Amino acid sequence: MRLAKEPPKVPREPMRRSPHDDLCLAIEMLPERTRRAMLTGVRANDIVVGAYTDRDGRVCPMLAAHRNGGRTDFVSFAHAWDRFARVRKAPRPATDREVRILETMLEASLLAENQVELTGVIAEHQALARERRAREAHETGFGWLRRRRRASAVVRVDEVEPAAGVPL
Repeated sequence: MRLAKEPPKVPREPMRRSPHDDLCLAIEMLPERTRRAMLTGVRANDIVVGAYTDRDGRVCPMLAAHRNGGRTDFVSFAHAWDRFARVRKAPRPATDREVRILETMLEASLLAENQVELTGVIAEHQALARERRAREAHETGFGWLRRRRRASAVVRVDEVEPAAGVPL
């Protein structure tokens, strides 16, 4: 019996992220000061995609950030912004939807930056509460409050009747 030949293995390209994910990642990479400045600039200016600026005075989000104090040169953001907006040839005004999404991403990244990490604090609080309860129980003699198995649930072997024909 002859086996069929396997087709030659072609190396696959790694999966590309979506334009949305690329933009999120590019925003996360920006310094906090630049993100704040960009948010202010996006809200104060007309935004363009596909160019740094256009003849009508619209600006890209990075220029808006630069004009508001966010002095960062981050080319990957510009590429991600243009890819997200699906720029084909000529620059065009950003749609309201594109600007809203950019604002939302910037706000979310700023909120995430300022969020306190509670996981460790909660675990520490729970450990302290357990230690305090154990200490108080020991000091006051209330060790009987600890959970124990009920005596009625414990069955001794000599109390069990053997099944017919099965020796214990």
